[in-house]
Amino acid sequence: MSLFRLSVPAALASLLVGCSSAVQSPAPAPAASRSTLVVPAGFESTVFHDGVGRARHLAVTDDGIVYVKLRGPQARESAATFKGLVALRDNGSDGRADEMQAFGDYEDVGDYGTALRLYEGHIYFSTAGEVYRQKLTPGQLVPTSPVELVLKHHYKQDGKSYEHIAKPIAFDDRGHLYVPFGAPGDVCQDNNRQPGAPGADPCGQLQWHGGVWQFDARKLGQTEKDGRRYATGIRSLVAMTWNRHAGELYALQHGRDDLYRSWPQYYTRWHSAVLPSEEFFRVTEGFDGGWPYYYFDWMQGKKLLNPEYGGDGTKEGRGATLTPPLIGFPGHFAPNDLLFYDGDQFPERYRHGAFIAFHGSTIRMPYSQAGYVVAFVPMRDGRPSGDWEVFADGFAGIDPIPNTSDAAARPMGLAQGPDGSLYVSDSVKGRIWKIRYRGNRGDFGERQLAPMAARRTTQAHLRHPDAVKDVIGGPALAEGGTLYQTYCVACHQADGKGDGARFPSLHSTRWVSGNKPRLISVVLHGLQGEIDVEGRTWNGVMPAHGFLTDEQVAKLLTYLRQSFGNLGQGVSAEEVAQQRAKGPWTPPTR
Repeated sequence: MSLFRLSVPAALASLLVGCSSAVQSPAPAPAASRSTLVVPAGFESTVFHDGVGRARHLAVTDDGIVYVKLRGPQARESAATFKGLVALRDNGSDGRADEMQAFGDYEDVGDYGTALRLYEGHIYFSTAGEVYRQKLTPGQLVPTSPVELVLKHHYKQDGKSYEHIAKPIAFDDRGHLYVPFGAPGDVCQDNNRQPGAPGADPCGQLQWHGGVWQFDARKLGQTEKDGRRYATGIRSLVAMTWNRHAGELYALQHGRDDLYRSWPQYYTRWHSAVLPSEEFFRVTEGFDGGWPYYYFDWMQGKKLLNPEYGGDGTKEGRGATLTPPLIGFPGHFAPNDLLFYDGDQFPERYRHGAFIAFHGSTIRMPYSQAGYVVAFVPMRDGRPSGDWEVFADGFAGIDPIPNTSDAAARPMGLAQGPDGSLYVSDSVKGRIWKIRYRGNRGDFGERQLAPMAARRTTQAHLRHPDAVKDVIGGPALAEGGTLYQTYCVACHQADGKGDGARFPSLHSTRWVSGNKPRLISVVLHGLQGEIDVEGRTWNGVMPAHGFLTDEQVAKLLTYLRQSFGNLGQGVSAEEVAQQRAKGPWTPPTR
């Protein structure tokens, strides 16, 4: 057994849960506070525009037009066609857009558009599989020039849809376009995301994925074969930009998933919530981030061997030979945009520093989801000169954040206006914030920063969670474990693996983590006859447990769906009551 695993009490691991919908969410904050960001004293945040749609990256022209890329084309009341870009303009100089127009006549079948950047008088933007551009006319709100295809990436091959298909883009000062092609899966397994499955060695996916490719920014009609691999070993990028001051490419990687689900012998749910790091890279030519063989542990400060390649949470392998990240952020913060500030409006300490939009986690339960913040990293000569800071918070409107859907807003894109203001986009409903500095630049210092620094230790979505005290819904889950010991353990055993003859295992099975109405019905009404459980036939009898209350069934099933390697959503008492009223579950008819 790895000593790494023992840092969290083993008894707790059996009670911790995944993304529970049964956990009671705190009451949402009032509407007024949900629209107000928390920023350092002297700064002011206002809503530039509200409701553009599922906003991703954005950019601002020299004459103040704000362009926003939507995740996918959306129907507009004023247009019969679908548009995937939005232009906003403030004609009244009051900090709010009073003119909006959707545009974009291009093919988008991936519903995962991300990038929007301005380069040499063009607006460049991406879908899941393409990079397009349009020529801009100064002063004209919406371009009327033809949409030109710059790059076509065949991310769908052999009938398979790959993961990590977001395409941020960046331009250097030598006419090059940089585009990442994300990893097809999680950790280069032949059986992707299957618990305990080894990683392919060598990883053949690295030939055309898991890195950054360099292209000619001015050439049209390119495919992936026209580019050259600039950097490798990078799982997934959404935040990437060229640092003009340092003259280098920078990016932040989304780390791998499922440490606990796939390797519970080495990791607890706490480890899986806080690891691995989201890595801040300086991406030089030939850079190797280490994926899929290694991940970065920000607590140990080391590149460690992934368990798919023989790691156990302590083994380094050849990790020490890899270039470490500039900063290792906590796990699953989801860095989705990066901006180096070169304006004059903000206090001098922000000049050339890095702003990072952390979109927020989805898989941190049983602890609060984390991130949902714009962070700042002070920089000097292209390297961090201090620890990361909270710059803008309050997007989620709730703390702790049990479920991703509880967040009112999620910061996504960043852009700098011509006056030095910072624009931030939200991907939930499409709010655009404008952050300006109104104070005395010379007086700004620790007094203004101290309250923001305190948020890293007081806010559940930012602080490092305590393995025991910060479990959301801990007492209710303990009740579920007690119910399991009372009513289920005789057949399915304390470890949930059954007896191997009459009673099936509850580990990592769709019977537990899949169809909720079917599972609720099995507990309420019992089950007889042959069933298939992960490829093996069983023919026992499951007695009815309809004598349990709706609340008891919900707690029991939430415990089951988030224990024994299962990562299903929790079950609510309301769902149990609804299924009880319907009677035994029957398969839907076509």
